[in-house]
Amino acid sequence: MAVTESDLTYLRRCVDLAREALLDGDEPFGSVLVSGDGVVLFEDRNRVKGGDETRHPEFAISQWAVANLSPEERAEATVYTSGEHCPMCAAGHGWVGLGRIVYAVSSAQLAAWLAEWGVPAGPVAALPIGVVVPGAVVEGPVPELAAEMQALHRGRFTSLT
Repeated sequence: MAVTESDLTYLRRCVDLAREALLDGDEPFGSVLVSGDGVVLFEDRNRVKGGDETRHPEFAISQWAVANLSPEERAEATVYTSGEHCPMCAAGHGWVGLGRIVYAVSSAQLAAWLAEWGVPAGPVAALPIGVVVPGAVVEGPVPELAAEMQALHRGRFTSLT
């Protein structure tokens, strides 16, 4: 399945949430959960700046979905996100049975940017979602959003220097 104009609309909201996170001093990631019939159910952004590195929006989506949706509704939903899920978030997604994932930029893209800027790698390997959740339906990266996401991530590190 290809990324549609509707998908791009939701991904642009994810980029807006990532920008909101960055402006609040957090890491630039944002995610949106959309029902099978196109209703936005939940959205969030990274909230790790307080020291809890598990406060990723994709993980919050998994927690919200299991508390508020039936297994069938979870399977029909789509998670849109500014960056490919980390292994923790991918595992959460798989365990609660969420449906399709659409991301703007990949973990490999982000890792390459960070290496280029001399940022040390994090403590968790950047694995593709499909390695963590075999059989997951995944779309991404979306080239139209790469430059904007790269600028947000660069802003995170240039504002610290």
